[in-house]
Amino acid sequence: MNGQYFANGAAFVIQTLFGLYILAVLLRFLFQLLKAHFHNPVSQFIVTVTNPVLRHLRRLIPSYSGIDIASLVLMLGLQMLELLLIALLYGTSPSPAGLLVVAIGKLLEMTIYVFMFAVFARIIISWVNPHLHNPITSLLGSLTDFMMQPARRFIPPIGMLDLSPIVVFLILGLLLRLFVQPILDIGARMLM
Repeated sequence: MNGQYFANGAAFVIQTLFGLYILAVLLRFLFQLLKAHFHNPVSQFIVTVTNPVLRHLRRLIPSYSGIDIASLVLMLGLQMLELLLIALLYGTSPSPAGLLVVAIGKLLEMTIYVFMFAVFARIIISWVNPHLHNPITSLLGSLTDFMMQPARRFIPPIGMLDLSPIVVFLILGLLLRLFVQPILDIGARMLM
């Protein structure tokens, strides 16, 4: 029984440390993909944290058509390593194909949650101080504008009320349930 508590605690530490670093690499990838302002203090922090590993990996894996393939490979490798460590911690040995599929599903899930959080944060900021301009609001705009603008064309603001975030949340929620969850389920079956 004490071994189970140790495994749970170790799994929590592994998931937290790997999750934070994967999130940093994911944010860097998204900021670069969506052309966020890189002289922003938040962006600079992300670059500083991720640069030691990515700098070396980019020598081996070049970008392709403006997409940072090294970041994608790093995220996928870290996610697979996290899943493998947790499986070994609990005494199971997962299949490599299952690890790959679950890792892809987890990364897609994290990406959608990042977008959901960014939209939610923009909503809260617009209620509290709609004219606030700082590094974080700039990055939130970079992360959400590509989704919010088409949604605003679909449902234009009604007076002072902007309903476009509801459309974005619905689409992201559907992506989670109809696209990401089946990938995770297939991967979980392949792990056995």
